[in-house]
Amino acid sequence: MQQVEIIAIGVSAGGMKALATLLAYLPVDYGIPVIIVQHLLEGSDSFLAEYLNDQVSIHIQEAVDKESLQSGIVYLAPPGYHLLVEDDCTLSLSIDPKVNYSRPSIDVLFDSVAFVYQERCLGVILTGANQDGSVGLRSIKENGGMAIVQRPETAEYPAMPLAALATVEVDHIMSLDEIGEFLTTLQHQAR
Repeated sequence: MQQVEIIAIGVSAGGMKALATLLAYLPVDYGIPVIIVQHLLEGSDSFLAEYLNDQVSIHIQEAVDKESLQSGIVYLAPPGYHLLVEDDCTLSLSIDPKVNYSRPSIDVLFDSVAFVYQERCLGVILTGANQDGSVGLRSIKENGGMAIVQRPETAEYPAMPLAALATVEVDHIMSLDEIGEFLTTLQHQAR
C-alpha cells in the first residue's frame, strides 16, 4: 500500500455527531492533513469548527484560500465555498456553481485531491442524505487512491454511503470506530 499523504472526508446529514466520533481517534500531532467537506447552509457561521474543537484533540479550522496544508490540522470547507487542493498542495476556495446542489461539494474536493495526490490519497464517505461524493470517490480510486465508506447500517443517513457503494468498488466498508482506528494505523505508517 502506498503511503497516504492526505485524507479527504465527505459528510452531510448527521455529520456533526459522525465527525466528533471519528476525529476523536486522531491525536493532536496526527501526521497527515485531513480535509473535510460537510454540507452546510450558505451563511452558516463557524460553529462546526468550534464544536469539534471542544470535542476532539486535533486542531480543527476552516480552510483559508492559498493556505499550505499541514499535518496536525483538520481543514473544514467554509459554508458557501468549494474547497480544492492545488498542484502546490495549497488550498483554494471557489464560488463556482453548486455541484449536486451543494457548495461546498464533496465531488469537487475529491476530484482535486485525486488529481494532485494520485495514489497517495484516501477518500472517506460518511453519513448523508444525497449522492454527493460518489463520483469524486470513483475519481480517487481511478487515480490509484484508497476509498473507505461508512457501513450504511451504522450511518444516521445511509443514502450517501449507499450511493458511493453503488458507484465505486471501495477498499473498506467500516463503522465510524473502525474508520477511526484505521486512520490511526496510517499515522504510524507516516512516521
